[in-house]
Amino acid sequence: MLEIADNARTWILSGPTSSYAVHLTEGDELLHLHWGPRIALADAEALAVPPLPTASSFEAPLDGREEYPVEGGPRFVRPALSVRTDERRGTEWAFEAYETSDEPEGGELRLRFRDGGLTITLHYRMRADVVERWVTLRNEGPVLEVLRADSATWTLPEREDWRLSQLHGRWAAESRLVRTPLTYGEKVIGSRRGHTGHQHLPWVALDTDATEERGEVYGCALGWSGSWRIAVAQLADARVQVTGGAGYDDSGLLRLAAGESFTTPVFAGLWSDAGFGGASRAWHAYQRAHVVPDADVDRPVLFNSWEATLFDISEEQQEVLARRAAEMGVELFVVDDGWFGARTSDRAGLGDWTPNPDRFPGGLKPLADQVHALGMQFGIWVEPEMVNPDSDLYRAHPDWVQYQSGRKRTELRNQLVLNLAREDVQEYLWEQLNALLCSAPIDYVKWDFNRCFTDAGWPGDAYPQRLWVDHVDALYALLDRLRAAHPNVAFESCSGGGGRIDLGIMSRTDQVWTSDNTDPLDRLAIQHGFSQIHPARVMAAWVTDSPNAQLNGRVSSLGFRFVSAMAGVLGVGGDLSEWTEEELAEARGWVSLYKEIRPLVQRGDLYRLRPPAGGLSAVQYVLGDETVVLAWLQAQHYGESAPALRLRGLDATASYECRETGEVHRGAVLLHHGLRTGLRGDLDATVLRLRRI
Repeated sequence: MLEIADNARTWILSGPTSSYAVHLTEGDELLHLHWGPRIALADAEALAVPPLPTASSFEAPLDGREEYPVEGGPRFVRPALSVRTDERRGTEWAFEAYETSDEPEGGELRLRFRDGGLTITLHYRMRADVVERWVTLRNEGPVLEVLRADSATWTLPEREDWRLSQLHGRWAAESRLVRTPLTYGEKVIGSRRGHTGHQHLPWVALDTDATEERGEVYGCALGWSGSWRIAVAQLADARVQVTGGAGYDDSGLLRLAAGESFTTPVFAGLWSDAGFGGASRAWHAYQRAHVVPDADVDRPVLFNSWEATLFDISEEQQEVLARRAAEMGVELFVVDDGWFGARTSDRAGLGDWTPNPDRFPGGLKPLADQVHALGMQFGIWVEPEMVNPDSDLYRAHPDWVQYQSGRKRTELRNQLVLNLAREDVQEYLWEQLNALLCSAPIDYVKWDFNRCFTDAGWPGDAYPQRLWVDHVDALYALLDRLRAAHPNVAFESCSGGGGRIDLGIMSRTDQVWTSDNTDPLDRLAIQHGFSQIHPARVMAAWVTDSPNAQLNGRVSSLGFRFVSAMAGVLGVGGDLSEWTEEELAEARGWVSLYKEIRPLVQRGDLYRLRPPAGGLSAVQYVLGDETVVLAWLQAQHYGESAPALRLRGLDATASYECRETGEVHRGAVLLHHGLRTGLRGDLDATVLRLRRI
């Protein structure tokens, strides 16, 4: 709901439980008024009455209170907008008008400001309790260099002892949660790698005393799949502001000539008074409703051939794996790297998106038809944004890659990055991928991105910095075009695991590859961090072989591996040709069980009962009258029984039957005293299903 004061200088957006309010002073200063529990318009107007405090000559009264700080004038906080022309730098803007548009959930508010030929429009939209913010710049004056254009600055209320939550990591160790006290100064996270990055997810949360299920939590998440930056500032007067957007530094985002415009990505914000768990459930519901395509459709159980075959693949070998996967109950069979061009290793073939004639003499269609005949969908792996120097594409178009004249073309993983900012590269990829999807009945594409930008130059372009933004825009446009032309094809975002996970890419893909680390114990911490912001509906998780050959050699039971992967979108990535009949039979049972609980896992409300801190950990999903608990015991010490799990989200007055034991439990008992799991020993796991009766 959007409300506007009679004087048209105070605006308030309200969701089911929260409100967001801003106010324009008589001096055209846009002030932040409120972000928190739902308030009335009269409350917002009361907040707008007190004047700005009187500051010393060393301070600026706007700092920490301005809704969108720009560079210029008496401001000393980090500017969200920094621009320059040949004559001057900074912004001296004046309010011009506001506009609204009606939507089912309350509409969009647009506040328009002008500085000479530059129009700056601040956009606001409330979806449930998530505030979406972004900015549009349009230039009608002389050429303007945009050094920085953040999507939003979020201002928090005055509190003591703020605590910052973030997700950090690296390859094979993504999305690990850390919470630390926020000290004075700035905390900056981001990526200067050209993609979202393994090192940080573009999300932060702030609280003072929240627990998993109680207390105020403020969260912000950026929807951008290129380089980005979020700065959290504890200011000198105890106020906190969070500023974020595309690009990592202020060296130049793009240039705008007369008539050109630029729209920033969405920076979304959420307030919750239900603790970290309540904030997560609100983020999940928002993404299922407004971000993820077809989120009401459950994702199938997949098998991926990579760990079974690596690059040594053939049509006959894939058919053998497909038959075993089908017998297990798999619904989607995916051929990973090695099916195209001269791709017998990672040294060649990227860019040549036609089936290898020695391995697939009839193309992909015969295998796809065989997979469909077995009752499964068919998928493939691609990495369209990259090229090997040893490829027909590179030999024909060496100028199509990112590079700087007179500098070495750096190869990582024996590959270079295509310059997607070029229209000829965009058209080539469209033609290649469209032809590929037309050549065979392909149902799914795993879209990978396996190296960072290193030589992001564009010889001959007057402003090569723009390729950092234009690459991402071109990626989005290509995915949009392919999805429109092939609406029944699902896409997964992958970047060496979790290197490209954000609200931007998730609005164009059906799921994401969480990490290349498939060790079931490591995955518990990775999935715990991932769940702080993103729903299980998009979190791909695989069961692979034991011992874990890729990372650590850890030995774990098939049951522990399955229950770990069943917390998201279940997949299997082991070498099925080496599995025993007993293992295949056990796997069939786990796959069948997952299909039963899949609606709860992928569409239910998530409760993190115990974090993966070394002993017992567990998650619970609730949907309607049903709930399912997934629990893992890392190690049992001194013969002590694992503690009972206090469940959440149940009706205290109802009774629940456990399908595994047949026992009937009172809701109040489950909520306050808990449920015993029966786990014992090392690396034990279980699934417990309960139904309200």
